[in-house]
Amino acid sequence: MKKSMRKIMAAALAGFMVLSLTACGGGDDKAAKSDSKASGDYAKLKSVELIGADSTGKDAAGQLFGELVAKKVSTITGGKLTIDYHPNGDLGGDEDLLRQMKSNDIQLVVSQTAPVVSFIPEVAVFDLPMAFAQYKGDAIDKVLNGKDSDFRKKLSEAYEKSGYHYLGILQNATFRLTTANKDLKTLEDYKSLKIRTMSNKNHMAFWTAIGAEPTPLAWPEVYFALQSGTVAAEENAADTIVGANLNEVQKYLACTNHILYANQICMNKKAYDGLDPAYQKALNQAVTEALAEMRPKLADIDKKNKDDLKGKGMTIINYDNAFFAKILELPGVKKLYSDIDGQVKGLGKVLMDDLKKVK
Repeated sequence: MKKSMRKIMAAALAGFMVLSLTACGGGDDKAAKSDSKASGDYAKLKSVELIGADSTGKDAAGQLFGELVAKKVSTITGGKLTIDYHPNGDLGGDEDLLRQMKSNDIQLVVSQTAPVVSFIPEVAVFDLPMAFAQYKGDAIDKVLNGKDSDFRKKLSEAYEKSGYHYLGILQNATFRLTTANKDLKTLEDYKSLKIRTMSNKNHMAFWTAIGAEPTPLAWPEVYFALQSGTVAAEENAADTIVGANLNEVQKYLACTNHILYANQICMNKKAYDGLDPAYQKALNQAVTEALAEMRPKLADIDKKNKDDLKGKGMTIINYDNAFFAKILELPGVKKLYSDIDGQVKGLGKVLMDDLKKVK
C-alpha cells in the first residue's frame, strides 16, 4: 500500500513539474538560484529541468547509471540543466515509462533493451542470440557507442524515426545467464529443459532451437515455480539472480551469455531537439563520462555477484568459444538470425559486420 501511494505521489509530482516546464525547462526563479554557479556557454541560458526515470531493482546498474548521468549534467552546467530522477519504478514499469516519454510527460528513460522493442522495432536486434558472447566489452562499446560505428548511426536513425533520441548503451560484456537444477555441461543437456523466459518471441525461439522448452512466466511467479518444479530453469542477469535469492532453489549457474545485459538511455526527440545546443553537448558529455565510469564497475559487480552465488553453493559452468560456435551453426538458430534481421530491416547484418571489424 505504501509503495502504491509512493508511486501515485511521484506521478503527481512529475505531472506538476511537466506543467511547469517551458521548452522542457524550469522557470527564471530557478535560473536566479543557479546563475552564480554557471559560467561560459551556460551563464546566459535559462535553467532547464528534465524528468528521468527507470524501473530497475534497487541499486541495480540501470539506476546507478541514470543517477550518475543526472549528477554529471548538473555539474557540467553549473546546475543550469538538471534531471529530476525517479528510480526503481517510482513512475511506473518500463513500458509505462517509455509511453510517458513518447508523450513527453517525462523526458529521459534508462531501461534494458527488451521493453524498447514495442516502441522501436529495430531494437529487437539485441535479441540475436549469443551475438556478443565471443566479444570483449571494449569491442562491443565501439560498436554500440562509437562515433564511427555504422551500427550506432542506423540504430540512432531508428530511435529518431520513432520519436526518441538515442544517447547510449551501458554494458561491459556482461550477460544474461542460465540457472538450473541440472548440470548443463553440453548442448545436449539442454534438451527438453523446461526454462522460464520473458514473453519475447525471439527469446523463446532461441530456446526452442537448442532443444529446450521455453515457458513464459511473470517474474513474481518464478521463485515458486522453480521451488515447486513447475519449471526447472530460468535465465537472468547475475544481479537479478542474487537479488531474488534463486540460489535457494537452483544448483547451477551456466554462463550461456545468450543475451547482452545492457541498459540503454534515451530521450524524447522533441525534448532533445528543443534543448539549446550547449545543453545537448552537456548531456552527451554527461552520458559519455558516465559510460566510461560505470563500465569498469559493471565487470566488478558481475564478478562479485557470481562469487556470491558460488559462495552460496551454486556451481558455475563456463563454456569455450566452440560451445557458442556450435549453437550458432544450428539450423534453428540460423533461421532465427535471418528472421530477426528481417524484423530489424537488415540492422542485424550491420551489427555482425561491425563486430567482426572491431574484433
